[in-house]
Amino acid sequence: MSSAAPSLSEPQVLAHTKRRLFPTDADDSTAYAVADTQFSQDEWRPGEPVDPTVRECLAPFNHVRIGGGYPDLVGVRTLESDLLAVERLGDEPPLIAIEAKGYAGGGVDTQRGIVQAYDRLHEANAAYLAAPAAAISATDRTLARELNVGVLGVDAAGTVEALEVPRVVGNRTTSETTALRFQASTQGVANRSFGLNHPKNYLGYPLAHYADGETAALLSEYKVVSAVSDARRGAAFLGLIEDGPEGVELTGLGREVVRFALSRYGSVEGALEEFETWYRSRNRFVDLAPEWGQLARRVIFTYPATELLVTELQTMHDDGIAEPSLVDLVVYLHELHPSFTVELFVRGDDGVRSRVLTEDGDLRRSELADGSIYHSPTVFQLKAMLYHAGILTERGKEPHRLEPLEDVWALREPV
Repeated sequence: MSSAAPSLSEPQVLAHTKRRLFPTDADDSTAYAVADTQFSQDEWRPGEPVDPTVRECLAPFNHVRIGGGYPDLVGVRTLESDLLAVERLGDEPPLIAIEAKGYAGGGVDTQRGIVQAYDRLHEANAAYLAAPAAAISATDRTLARELNVGVLGVDAAGTVEALEVPRVVGNRTTSETTALRFQASTQGVANRSFGLNHPKNYLGYPLAHYADGETAALLSEYKVVSAVSDARRGAAFLGLIEDGPEGVELTGLGREVVRFALSRYGSVEGALEEFETWYRSRNRFVDLAPEWGQLARRVIFTYPATELLVTELQTMHDDGIAEPSLVDLVVYLHELHPSFTVELFVRGDDGVRSRVLTEDGDLRRSELADGSIYHSPTVFQLKAMLYHAGILTERGKEPHRLEPLEDVWALREPV
């Protein structure tokens, strides 16, 4: 254990580290990080209040198990070359785990932090100790090099220096790491959203993109959707389009939507004319246009959350819970997939997760009755699409209109 001046607490060290590794001004839409729920409390230790700006920096919070424990900070991002010996492993940005140590009334337990970080390498691609720079000894750095753990020295001004740089390693995938990778992907719900609640709005985008003419103008002309940017974002979430070297490109699934239209109408324009007849319709899509509804069902099942929800709702039905409320569903899912459930359903802003999660990552069930704590993209837009595709019995509601104890999440056709 090294000694250090009592200038940097563990939350402060972690906040400076997050700003360095996951800067908010970085042009990186596939970066995402969460701090452990222990940092969401008003006091770090009795009599040691946490500066609200530190808590704001560390949010959102989640209790994510990596290796044999819960890292202080875990996230996904392609780091700069001065932080990693290898910039990336394969096609995905690395999963990064950080253990922070700060002044705790006597010294800074740097060696324990290094050993904890090493344990995270069972499932993370890179792991770091972050600690006050003055507390890090030559012995610490030697141990970290031997264990392939990075060392980040933090000073009182907030400067973070990479004293030891780790190599990126492979890992095994777990449901916990999948939750973070899901949020960091173009399909995650954090800081982004499905802006529209009808699958036809997303199916129409690849058709308008393929047709001759300007995409936005065609979507407006055929009354498919006026919120073009929301349609484009949702089409990307559902894997219908992607950004290529020359702009928007159809994916394999997007081209399949075009083939479907061509086989039935002879042209995408003919299909768009059919879309125009559905303008402002309130009918369930799979009943209004059965073939398109089945195609929508196939597309929606490519969204990672859909299969998880359907699988567990079927299990709940088998267990005699035929019409679970939103609260029932969240509590049930949290027992089986805690990190994924929090990322999918619970907003990460405005201190919501501090209200919903205890220091140990358990749910405060009473808070789940408040509709405002939920992600609109899940409880409104995604649920509405699952309804239109014939998967759920009820459509979604906006959080301000939501009564979680009465909001039913039930399969239309349980088996």
